[in-house]
Amino acid sequence: MNRPLAFIFALMCALVTVSSACSAQSPDWIRFTLEPGYKDPVKIRASFHEQRNDADKSNWSTGFMPSDLIGLDVSSFRNPGTRPLRFAIVREAGRLDCSGAGGNNLAAGNCSFTPNTGFLQLLSSRGIARPSREQMFTLTAVNARRDMIEAVGAARYPTPSIDDLVALAALGVDGRYISDMSRAGYRPQSIHSLIEFKALGITPQWIGGFVRVGYANVPGDGLVQMRALNITPEYIEGYNRLGYRNLPVEKLVELKALNITPEFVQSVTRDGRSMPPVSELVELKLFGRKR
Repeated sequence: MNRPLAFIFALMCALVTVSSACSAQSPDWIRFTLEPGYKDPVKIRASFHEQRNDADKSNWSTGFMPSDLIGLDVSSFRNPGTRPLRFAIVREAGRLDCSGAGGNNLAAGNCSFTPNTGFLQLLSSRGIARPSREQMFTLTAVNARRDMIEAVGAARYPTPSIDDLVALAALGVDGRYISDMSRAGYRPQSIHSLIEFKALGITPQWIGGFVRVGYANVPGDGLVQMRALNITPEYIEGYNRLGYRNLPVEKLVELKALNITPEFVQSVTRDGRSMPPVSELVELKLFGRKR
């Protein structure tokens, strides 16, 4: 797995807690548990564990608004005592139908999983390899959606893999993000670059801030470096006010990586020295003097 995908799947573990062994066979059943949300008591935390031969194969755990657990009698779940409970989770890739027992803010039982045949047909129509049942469960867990898949095709990206779709959906990439980036003049060359853009928070709105200070059409690699180093329009404007205008992106990246700020430049000219040329700023930072 390349660097962007490794990074994204680390994010997925933190945000959605989806893990799977994609080569495993379809489990016979899925065990669920319900409990109060960890940070938001309004939500209900649901955990799903696919098992076969007494070994966990896929786990999914996240918080749901009660209305997302279709058919759940919330009062029966919240109140003391034990009683039968049923609910369903319906998403574009598939659905879970669950039944069990619970009360006093705890519940447990079993679920059946049904992949959406229409979603499978969409993947096939886009030339995407047919996913296994377990991969369909993972696509359901990350809430992969039709509009994202159609936007990937409309933007003429290479055919994504199932892992690509999982990463995109886990990060919340949707059709609007892809189309808005295209309108802003950015269509990353690969799915992996698109994943990296989203993971770093590179959005049309963020790009627009640089356009306003004279940095339109920055190459994609430049955007990634600027975002990774937290270079902001305000950082660039600080240099503009000192007379260092239209600095190349490569120079901005070099200066920020060494923590050479407009404030630092001002500090070395307080004794009446003239503003040093930009080529000497690194030496001033490292050695505290000019040549």
